[in-house]
Amino acid sequence: MRFTFGILLCSTLLLTAGCGSGEDALEGARTQPNAFAGSKNPMDDFSAGSTGDSTNAGGLDTNEVRITLEVPAGVTSAGEPTRRNLRIVQPDRVSVYSTNTALQNLGEPPISIRTDSEGFTIIKFTEGLPLGPDVIIEAVYGNTRMRALAADADRDVKVNPFSEYLVRNTLSHYTPGEFQAILDCVADANGELCLNKYVWSTLADQVHDFEIDIPSGADLQDALNLLSARGDFARYVSAMADYAVLGESSSGKISASSADYNSVFLGIELGQTFMEPSLVDSGQWGVRTAQEEVLEDANGIGYVYPALTLTSFDAFNIRVTSLANDIPYDREALIHQAGNNFFVRGSDNWDRSTHASSPGAATLLEDTRLLAGRALFQSITGRGSSKIIGWTRNPYYLNAFTSLPVDETTGPDRVISGYFSAGKALELEAEGDQLRRLGTLEDQYLSVLEINLLRTEGFDAGSLDGRNYNTLYLATRFSDGAPPMAIEAGLGRWQIDSSTVNQSQTFTTVQRGNAGGVTTDTTGTRTDSWTLSSRTARLSTKDEDIGRLNLDITTASGDFEQPDIGIGASTPDGTLMVFNLDDSPMGDGLLIAAEQTANGAPSTGQFRLQGVALGLAPDTNRLRHFDNALLTIDSSTAATFSPITLTSRHSVSNETVTTPELEQAPDIGLTYTQAGDGRVRFSAGDLVLEGFHTGSQDQFFLSFRTTEGGEEQVGLVIATRLP
Repeated sequence: MRFTFGILLCSTLLLTAGCGSGEDALEGARTQPNAFAGSKNPMDDFSAGSTGDSTNAGGLDTNEVRITLEVPAGVTSAGEPTRRNLRIVQPDRVSVYSTNTALQNLGEPPISIRTDSEGFTIIKFTEGLPLGPDVIIEAVYGNTRMRALAADADRDVKVNPFSEYLVRNTLSHYTPGEFQAILDCVADANGELCLNKYVWSTLADQVHDFEIDIPSGADLQDALNLLSARGDFARYVSAMADYAVLGESSSGKISASSADYNSVFLGIELGQTFMEPSLVDSGQWGVRTAQEEVLEDANGIGYVYPALTLTSFDAFNIRVTSLANDIPYDREALIHQAGNNFFVRGSDNWDRSTHASSPGAATLLEDTRLLAGRALFQSITGRGSSKIIGWTRNPYYLNAFTSLPVDETTGPDRVISGYFSAGKALELEAEGDQLRRLGTLEDQYLSVLEINLLRTEGFDAGSLDGRNYNTLYLATRFSDGAPPMAIEAGLGRWQIDSSTVNQSQTFTTVQRGNAGGVTTDTTGTRTDSWTLSSRTARLSTKDEDIGRLNLDITTASGDFEQPDIGIGASTPDGTLMVFNLDDSPMGDGLLIAAEQTANGAPSTGQFRLQGVALGLAPDTNRLRHFDNALLTIDSSTAATFSPITLTSRHSVSNETVTTPELEQAPDIGLTYTQAGDGRVRFSAGDLVLEGFHTGSQDQFFLSFRTTEGGEEQVGLVIATRLP
């Protein structure tokens, strides 16, 4: 059975969950539509508000798709060049057939075929566009045969190595029973409309948003081998394929019709720069922190606050949760050149950019996990100047924790996630009103921690008075002096007395010296008091306290001033506060404060572990992103850590940075101890995970510390309970 309302639902999601741009994101995220580029060939086109891929869907009738065949440059030198070093060619032949887990040709579905005025093959599915993975479009060019799923959200079915990888590495991994369950979901065989049918149209479309260049001499098999070795791409495809197996009972919606969140965002990146001729190929650390963006036009000054919006509604009797976010951020970088030369590039080197996701449907699983495939919009800095840069990011699989709502009319008070997204900085050139891609300026491999806390109007910072909190933080400091790089991780306690934060902290500093050596100091302490105050937000209708906070050393900053330590937010009940550290005494990073609890730590359960670790050794830098690893609590004294990481390495002397590699290490048995007030410690030899749990016993916030073969690693991870 084929359904014809898939595109209508996608349009509904776009209109209902656009992300804010040019006004307060908290006010406008639900209502503002997004424009996508209409260019048919994204080889050199670049536009903000679109993903890296483009759509050649113009002129199509209902239930029609256009076929665009892209082959590696090693297959032919003919054809029209496009991005990722592929070439658009006209296929020698195109076929359409139904299939199974063995990828057999089970016959042609009801279709008609025509050729448009530019020679592209147009296929019409006369019984409605396919939504599941059981219909394949196959294109042949010379001796090269590639396939794509017909269920592509934008109806521009690109047949290329990315689509061929998807076909080869998903369907054959299902059992016949799993495959039939997926088809039942698509066909609503059990009489309950199933939102997860749209996984396939999302997945088939989003694989083309990945900015992964295929080498010039590569044939199809070379390209497939490259994609298989890209841990982030392979992991995304695998996770989305698992997501598709969830049945209709998993499709849910948040309790409230909508919920707005203050977002706190930390991105740690390791990459390679080609931007400056004297520093080409040098490795580069980077840190990104959420910021407020001030916009000024003829109507006055407006503010964009880092925000996430969840929206629930019923579309065609399907229970839908849609999400969109808009997070302006600043970025600082440290270039590490061979010979241990260091160069800081502060946030003044780039205009403020934004981390904004394409709005779309998500699955709320048992009210505790929010699952979705997320595509990110491109952004542009320096437009109108001599240095126009386009920033583009790869899609990622979202597996976020959501708290249980307090009632039927309130959304969860937090949405917590960690994810990995590689990307590029591209040189752009203006041609009239359009921007054209030139060369790659940077390759970036980014590990993200994103904590979204429910916004509530009329938030009273006085409600925090007299309360006690456990705290931890991770921060980086880049310097042109000595040392050029320091990573600081701390643990401590807060006691709030009116607006004064009385604290005791211990911290570890791992730093790289000017000669390249790495040292560690575990003896740091901090007992000075800080000042906490509410940060009033200027919305489009009025000024309002919405849970945003200032953290200063002494005197409280004004609502529109930069505080000494950072800007953060609180949950409505004050049990969790999170801050972006920005030019603070500790550096740039993330600080988390959770209210102390008399509840004991959990003695059983599985927890999804997400987070980041930075590794420094004499001749290498290493970024480790914990990509949905597993922490299993075996008893009140023992636990098991199952590490799964996406890892990039920078060889300083060789001036190389590896693309993300998926690493799955053997399970590690941990000793599990509790120190009271919610504080916990997991340890095994040099490996220590130390921090605290929440009173609800479903979240751990932990510092990460280990030494491996002369490499010092420090980081921050979050473990959240699985259903």
